[in-house]
Amino acid sequence: MATRRTFIKKAALGSGLLLAGGFPFESFGAEHWEKLTILHTNDTHSHLEPFPMDGGKFQGQGGVAQRAALIKDVREKEEHVLLLDAGDIFQGTPYFNMYKGEPEIKAMSMMNYDATTMGNHDFDAGIEGFAKQLPHANFPVLVANYDFTNTALEGKTKPYTVIKKGKLRIGILGVGIELHGLVPDSAFGNTKYTDPIVAANTIADKLKRQEKCDMVICLSHLGYKYESAKVSDVELAKGTENIDLIIGGHTHTFMDKPLVMLNKSGKETVINQVGWAGLRLGRLDFVFDSKKGSKLSNAQSVIIIKQTRGF
Repeated sequence: MATRRTFIKKAALGSGLLLAGGFPFESFGAEHWEKLTILHTNDTHSHLEPFPMDGGKFQGQGGVAQRAALIKDVREKEEHVLLLDAGDIFQGTPYFNMYKGEPEIKAMSMMNYDATTMGNHDFDAGIEGFAKQLPHANFPVLVANYDFTNTALEGKTKPYTVIKKGKLRIGILGVGIELHGLVPDSAFGNTKYTDPIVAANTIADKLKRQEKCDMVICLSHLGYKYESAKVSDVELAKGTENIDLIIGGHTHTFMDKPLVMLNKSGKETVINQVGWAGLRLGRLDFVFDSKKGSKLSNAQSVIIIKQTRGF
């Protein structure tokens, strides 16, 4: 398996960079390099089954079984894989109405998600309701700009985590949207919201400088962008310095390709989002080498359907 993975890794790396207009595989020479594959979802909204075969736009698409099969296929082919989610796990089908999030969290645990953040609909059963489901989670819930002191979630979420993949240290943090006016006050209770840009800047700086992370990822449930001055992923990228990748949610945006923009310090930040309802699985391949840092070599948004091939 290791030999097969090494061959696939080299072949995919070379073709991916050429397709992306990057440098060919041979240019790495004797330098140490690593490839990291990031799979991601957002706003799955309790869609555990595929859309019905009723002639609708999304018929046959989605469903956790088909998503799990895609994830399994990627993990068999790639050595270093992260699986992340940007919130709004709950609300949208009778599964949530009946079971209040238990099957959704159990499904994510069975697929071995590495981390998620919270969306506004994850408060739909109240703070106590979300906290009740956390024993079923084998992954951390990351949110840096909600203070859950004196609530049922106190001590049950984290602002960030660091995951090691090969020789890479990957820092992951989460930020959530302003809850007041979007979520009933009774649902979020004593939760205190703080500025996500300030919180993200603080944590990202810590991850780069103190934790010595090779990459910093922000799981954001702020929304892609707005006509107003409302805080969004685009504004987050503009206002921060050490975030390499923003995986977004909330606006249900089907992005054809990631947005690459310059952050506050003039460095590139990648933003991506893959719609809603578990219809798509995002894939981002990054290559790291000892001299040039990281480079996005491949990006895909694949329809989750039984016939999907070649992911």
